[in-house]
Amino acid sequence: MTDNVQSPTAESTEQEKKPSRRNPTVVVDNVSVVYNSENSDTADRGEVSLKQRVASRLLGRPTQSPVTAIDSITFAAYEGDSIGLIGPNGAGKSTLLRIIAGAESPAGGTVWASSQPVLQGVSAALLPQLPGIENARLGCLAMGMTREEAAAAIPDIVEFSALGKAIYRPMNTYSSGMAARLRFAISTAIHPEILLVDEALSTGDASFQEKSRERMNAMLDGAGTIFLVSHSLATIRELCNRSLWLNDGKIIAEGHPDKIAPLYGKWARFSVKGDQKNMNNVANAANRDFPPEIIKIKN
Repeated sequence: MTDNVQSPTAESTEQEKKPSRRNPTVVVDNVSVVYNSENSDTADRGEVSLKQRVASRLLGRPTQSPVTAIDSITFAAYEGDSIGLIGPNGAGKSTLLRIIAGAESPAGGTVWASSQPVLQGVSAALLPQLPGIENARLGCLAMGMTREEAAAAIPDIVEFSALGKAIYRPMNTYSSGMAARLRFAISTAIHPEILLVDEALSTGDASFQEKSRERMNAMLDGAGTIFLVSHSLATIRELCNRSLWLNDGKIIAEGHPDKIAPLYGKWARFSVKGDQKNMNNVANAANRDFPPEIIKIKN
């Protein structure tokens, strides 16, 4: 689970980067996430114990096998970092955000945070049948605001989300873009030190996207930390100073987005063609030239 960090420090080895003098805001230490999933593949089912298969059959349940979503990941984020998470669907990007936010617990390893990370969306606290303005209050309260603080934040949320009179209609009448705008406005109403954004900037019109970028940049200027999941490599390159390329729950490469994004784009083009050989060649070269930073965790 996510703990408020008193002191773990993170230092990089003498690989490519010198130890950072900035204060860490998030430290992910050897974290793994494993889910049990229904599986009809007889080869994979062979990894499930005979006892488990017999129990599933007796209970009339489908046989399940373990699926590793995050595989022993270690890294640190620092004040002022904007970290873009890139990778194909199923790479582990959104799972990693939920682990950092404390929305679920890892199977192994530990996550420390200097303050409570805010996962853009606060979806669990919002009720589709309620009007947007009521959900704005609920979201603010769920993030720890007092009733007075929530009331004071509402005008900014209403203005920033630009929903007009729709703010008084139930959220289940909103388009996906309208709902995303409201969630982003709520999530950034308290100017969190650590913000986790999952595809928020791919929704909404150009005006809202520009407002979102300005708000995120203002947060970074205040020495905040942002994690951004996006399939738009242009967005990652524009907004982030670091990029982590994930695949099959592992970090393939880490570095400046101007270096990592083109390599991932090349890998993705081979993926569309089903060219596994060249996919492997690109990933191996990226891992060699931009390996994940080796972090020493000191408690």
